[in-house]
Amino acid sequence: MTTMVNEPKQRPLEPPPIPPIKRDLFTRYAAWATRATGGRWGFLTALAAVVLWAISGPYFRYSETWQLVINTGTTIVTFLMVFLIQNAQNRESKAIHLKLDELILCVRAARNELIDIEHLTEEQLDWLSERYSKVAQQHQHKLEECFQTAQGARAACAEGSEAVMHASTSN
Repeated sequence: MTTMVNEPKQRPLEPPPIPPIKRDLFTRYAAWATRATGGRWGFLTALAAVVLWAISGPYFRYSETWQLVINTGTTIVTFLMVFLIQNAQNRESKAIHLKLDELILCVRAARNELIDIEHLTEEQLDWLSERYSKVAQQHQHKLEECFQTAQGARAACAEGSEAVMHASTSN
């Protein structure tokens, strides 16, 4: 009778666990303020403040102090909102770039050298834009077929899109 040696089983490599999201105070406040001011309640609050200010004009006899209140308030809010908006745009832009980079990396027919092109110069980006504009012009006739109103043209457009998708994944 042969004895079997117990060999340790090799486990497949697993990605490390995703750490919990830790946001600093500014990031938490900026995200909250962006959501609060960017929605209807933010707009309605600002509108209510302006209406209350306008209604209070006769009570304060439209004094310089009354005018200074709205001028100072709007200046401060505008100044702070510039930084909040820029913060939100930076985060969203970074997230979109990462998602696009992932898509470029995953699609076989995609050109991996386009990953991280946001660091190119303005001139280099313009050159790439012109290049893709020329490619788009060469395929413009396919887009026109998609906008024709006949059902057959719509079906052909859908079939053409599927063929393009199939061709790009089979390369």
